Amino acid sequence: MIDPQELRAIAAWSRDLPPDEFEEARRGITLKTFGKGASICHVGDRLESWTGVAEGLVKMATTSKTGKSATLAGMRAGAWFGEGTVIKAEPRRYELVALRETRLALMRRSSFMWLFEHSAAFNRFLVHQFNERLAQFIALAETERTLDSTGRLARNLAWLFNPTLYPDLDRTIAISQEELGMLAGISRQMANQGLARLADLGLIELGHGSITIRDLDRLSRYGE
Repeated sequence: MIDPQELRAIAAWSRDLPPDEFEEARRGITLKTFGKGASICHVGDRLESWTGVAEGLVKMATTSKTGKSATLAGMRAGAWFGEGTVIKAEPRRYELVALRETRLALMRRSSFMWLFEHSAAFNRFLVHQFNERLAQFIALAETERTLDSTGRLARNLAWLFNPTLYPDLDRTIAISQEELGMLAGISRQMANQGLARLADLGLIELGHGSITIRDLDRLSRYGE
């Protein structure tokens, strides 16, 4: 069972729940740590939990029959995902990899379904979550077809600051060029060049092992 203060800190949605619903959510959540590069789940696995990122960075990806891997999303602390899989009780259609040491909050399916069936506040959150993820995946299809490496880098970086998915986070993230390259599907060198280009345009500011967003709107529309 997760501590109440920690749950509120890592899950913005929990703050809108009345006491009985909050306690149901809290009772259903456990924490688990994964090392850098660890596989959290594979395609076809049954991960019987709704998942939140308490600390770290996770890559959601798929691999084609020919062996080509495509990143679907990067998820930083504050992200919650997998609700569709939990609702439908189906195997995972994607793989999850910890890009750095990562701590996950795992809500058992019975607690998730109780909230899904009883909580108006929780369902409002899920509707917004579904809408944002759908928009993100539609944009991903466009990104892969039309944008160059810097454009893909810009979109993936902007997605880590989506104000609906990450309502509590400021405009700075500690992230390496290697991690960004893995999210955007480009080499570290190309990520380095792309970041320099975005910095020259005033969209971001580069720090030592960190990036600060200066213009999120222009960053998210880079290449249009």
